[in-house]
Amino acid sequence: MAKRHYFEVEHLTKLFRVKKRGQFFGRPLYVHAVDDVRLKIQQGKTYGIVGESGCGKTTLARMIMQLEKPTSGQIYFKGDDITKFNRKQTKALRRQMQMVFQDPYGSLNPIRTVLNIIAEPVRIHNIFSKKQDERDKVREVLEAVGLASSEEMLQKRPPELSGGERQRVGIAASLILEPEFIVADEPVSMLDASIRADIISLMMKLKDARDLTYFFITHEFGMAKAICDRISVMYAGKIVEVADAHEIVDHPLHPYTQLLIDAIPPLCPDENWAKNIDVAGEVPYFTEPPPGCRFNLRCPYRHDACKDEPVPKEVSRGHWVVCHNV
Repeated sequence: MAKRHYFEVEHLTKLFRVKKRGQFFGRPLYVHAVDDVRLKIQQGKTYGIVGESGCGKTTLARMIMQLEKPTSGQIYFKGDDITKFNRKQTKALRRQMQMVFQDPYGSLNPIRTVLNIIAEPVRIHNIFSKKQDERDKVREVLEAVGLASSEEMLQKRPPELSGGERQRVGIAASLILEPEFIVADEPVSMLDASIRADIISLMMKLKDARDLTYFFITHEFGMAKAICDRISVMYAGKIVEVADAHEIVDHPLHPYTQLLIDAIPPLCPDENWAKNIDVAGEVPYFTEPPPGCRFNLRCPYRHDACKDEPVPKEVSRGHWVVCHNV
């Protein structure tokens, strides 16, 4: 058996059953949130998932963190299938894998102090027997994320903090257990543009200083190119293209990838910029995905073969595309 990568996802699928009041007969409906996703992540790298809102990125992240159980498929972390872990094993896994959430306004309990928010993971895992050791560790991670470690800061509550400060507190809480794998679910999308660069710069400094591996979710291709080593493009629950960051941005091959890149506003957009982005149709309703390629109803290059499911093709070393036209 071949040696597995540091982190692997194989044939991962998540279906959510749709409940309809008064419907007792007939075919049950399922939302195909994530459908047969496969990916491999190298240790110490930043792996990006790019796609529109609603494409299944967050559901994928929640399954990786075992916050959602997959319908089928496997998730391997350092050779172990974590989908088969029991409650005790999953708790131990939390010391190695943590998550930075998208919304710093909704992910932090507004009535708890900064001290209690950041210290909660070490309390759950009974890391420290002395309160002073716990407090010293909280101060340490506060300084690591660029916040003051004063008593005043420890006693503040989220409503007293700015958006950037809240996200730094969330990052500090994810670091206090000293994990090695971080899932970042669009960590700057809810922040002002003026502080996004600071948070991203902080995360990359922490990655190098602590030898972290990132699974980074975003809908912004420009950001993904800047910070990711490898990128997967996701559409309607499916991965449609995978390549190294520079390769996929400079030489996109799937029509959907090309659409996302064309949608990046130029530095000085003119009146003709938006006219060059032309795509028909809408994202398919997830309970009734179209036969064949998920993108075929919107693709300007579709033909009869697109009604059949395309298979992944390696067009160059490490560059995979799921498209009949490649």
